[in-house]
Amino acid sequence: QVQLVESGGGLVQAGGSLRLSCAASGRSFRGYTVGWFSQAPGKEREFVGAIDWSPPYTYYADAVKGRFTISRDNAKNTVYLQMNTLKPEDTAVYYCAAKIIGNYRDTDDYNYWGQGTQVTVSS
Repeated sequence: QVQLVESGGGLVQAGGSLRLSCAASGRSFRGYTVGWFSQAPGKEREFVGAIDWSPPYTYYADAVKGRFTISRDNAKNTVYLQMNTLKPEDTAVYYCAAKIIGNYRDTDDYNYWGQGTQVTVSS
């Protein structure tokens, strides 16, 4: 069992930055792909990006390419989502999730989820 805890959300002005963290406990992230998803009020949960275990390939939704960067610190069992040049439309609850196999874009393929952290971008 892997427990995931997100942190780092908050209120930021448009154009600002935030760094979200996803910390694992219970078991390490070893072997897991970790994904980030966002869910705005009244909308479906959407893929933001993901990072493989090894090699640490990264994948991003078109809407965040060039603005968001995912990285992982395996020694700390933590994955990060650096969010730059934030826009009001990035406002959502952000979730991290972990999986071993399956499509990195598909929420159904993820086995473990965090509780989410709110990101609000003001215009």
